[in-house]
Amino acid sequence: MSILPLPVFEQDSDPSRRDAMTLEEQYAALEPPKTIVVRFGVMGMVGEYPQNSGIKPGCGSKLVVRTHRGMELAEMLTTTCTNAGCGKSVTRQEMLDYIDNSGGKEFPFFTRGKITRLATAEDLANQAEIDAGKDQMLVKARELVKFYNLDMKMVAADPILGGEVLTFYYMSEDRIDFRELVRDLAAEFRSRIEMRQVGARDEARLVADYERCGQHCCCKNFLKVLKPVSMRSAKVQKATLDPLKISGRCGRLMCCLRYEDQTYKELKANLPHRKTRVGTELGPGIVIDSKILTQLVLVKLEHNNEQIAIPLEELMDPDTCPSPAEIEAKARAKEEAAQRLLDESVARSRAAKKKKSKGQGKGKGGSPSSSDSDDQADQAGKKKRRRRRRKKKSSSGDSQVNQPQVSSEGGSSGEASASDGQGKAKKKRRRRRRRRGGGGGSPESSGGESSS
Repeated sequence: MSILPLPVFEQDSDPSRRDAMTLEEQYAALEPPKTIVVRFGVMGMVGEYPQNSGIKPGCGSKLVVRTHRGMELAEMLTTTCTNAGCGKSVTRQEMLDYIDNSGGKEFPFFTRGKITRLATAEDLANQAEIDAGKDQMLVKARELVKFYNLDMKMVAADPILGGEVLTFYYMSEDRIDFRELVRDLAAEFRSRIEMRQVGARDEARLVADYERCGQHCCCKNFLKVLKPVSMRSAKVQKATLDPLKISGRCGRLMCCLRYEDQTYKELKANLPHRKTRVGTELGPGIVIDSKILTQLVLVKLEHNNEQIAIPLEELMDPDTCPSPAEIEAKARAKEEAAQRLLDESVARSRAAKKKKSKGQGKGKGGSPSSSDSDDQADQAGKKKRRRRRRKKKSSSGDSQVNQPQVSSEGGSSGEASASDGQGKAKKKRRRRRRRRGGGGGSPESSGGESSS
């Protein structure tokens, strides 16, 4: 139901106009509504009645209304006048469309009646006293039912303000002859008695309060037409099939299962049935399962039995979809393209490294190329290794020289002195060669040492 802006509210929202007019002047400037929509009775019946008394009530006001049952106390819901002074005012056509969408002829809507006046404090007190006596009325009716041994259950009593009619709601599986019961009830309460048979859902509307969701029962709060709910709705919505979890206070399937039933039907109609052959980007396959809300289809591919989830909009014709050979060729082409990209990136990185090393060499000594710098590094490493070898040889030679050699003839002292002199001479020669070569281990110096 759309909400349309009304000119009178736009005028009232103007600060200059609001400051210029007092609340009394604004209320006096409003036109009284021609018809008022009210709710009355324990079953929450709805009626649209005209009024000629010139009252200007607001939503939630208590009104005294003459309905098809008699004089009743009703609650105002809205008005069908375009200048009612309330943001919830609707047109009559919008109200009738709402009734058609909510149940049509089964909707408890009445037009035979009239709005008489606003409820006074005395009217409210009388209605409160009548409501306080409902329990005693129901107890008396149950006693009479037990006395006449009738197979029926009294659910609720609904007296009205004028006292013209007293309505009793009952449950029964079979047809009941309650003429004697009605006579006794009429004599007891001195009013015309009406007996209304109700089902399990209407009983919950009359006596239930809260549902497991924490909210008021829908049948008691806003639902006017209680249509039956089938187990198919629970199966389509993938709900649990445990009756204890999907049943309401009335013992029947919860009414909220049919709120989204139409949406589920429309979405399910778009999905392919199971065991249907469909086409995908990876080849043709068979439908195994589907998800209604997400619009996904689980497909088992024919060429490799792989199961994949495909959105509904990506499904293809199985005869024109890509074949496994085409898919493999595409995959191979993708791999080759990826390998080429990888090779090109490696080549670019190597070229960048060479260019960077060349620039560093020029900055240090002006070397012509990176290969020359690599040769110089190798020569420096060789020199270091030669120095280590010379040190090891010199240390081993010194140790051999310092050890005395004993001859068989007993001339060990003379030979030891001779060897000491030779060792000192060798050390001097090495020092001279090092001074001449600048401390470096050139091939010539190493060759000289080996020859000596």
